[in-house]
Amino acid sequence: MAYVDKVKEEIGWLKVVFAILIAADISLVAWLAQNHRKADPFLVVAGVIGAFLVTFVIVWINNVAYRKINDLEEL
Repeated sequence: MAYVDKVKEEIGWLKVVFAILIAADISLVAWLAQNHRKADPFLVVAGVIGAFLVTFVIVWINNVAYRKINDLEEL
């Protein structure tokens, strides 16, 4: 497999992971918005921490994907 094809495949997988994490993050934030008053405080804190972690991973994957795209430009 050529290097260009390998990078394109990696970008494809990053898009899938990115989409899954976006859906999970939106769902988690929506749950927090609806249940922050009636949920157990531990769950709310865990949800907020989880939302921050998932958002951080989304930003990281986005940066990795852009680096791969820039690698393709140079070839």
